[in-house]
Amino acid sequence: MLFLIRDRFSSILPYKTLHLSETLEDIDKNGDGHVDEDEYIADMFSHEEGGPEPDWVRTERDQFSDFRDLNKDGKMDVAEIRHWILPQDYDHAMAEARHLVYESDQDKDTMLTKEEILENWNMFVGSQATNYGEDLTKNHDEL
Repeated sequence: MLFLIRDRFSSILPYKTLHLSETLEDIDKNGDGHVDEDEYIADMFSHEEGGPEPDWVRTERDQFSDFRDLNKDGKMDVAEIRHWILPQDYDHAMAEARHLVYESDQDKDTMLTKEEILENWNMFVGSQATNYGEDLTKNHDEL
């Protein structure tokens, strides 16, 4: 079941380039085609004039300089943004499939029955893996 969910989710993931360009458009406030440290922080935290930054913001600044700005030029280019939001070593489809099975598999046999899916319908209608529930209305041999 896990692989069936994963395969279905993989086929409906949004186009990665679209996600990348939307992220850049949302965060790049000065329009230079890059995300600098202040733009990166501003996406998560609205700084009040004269107020101190919380510790977690300092941690995020360190994350930016240590892990986001790979070429150490003070800003993220498209390749660095891609590495940040679409890491190669993370399988989004598998993570979503595991989450759905973990939350819905009541008898913990790693297989989902029709009853388990129906009892946890809210997990599935809120998931991209089922096309937000639309796929649950179709007949499936595996169910």
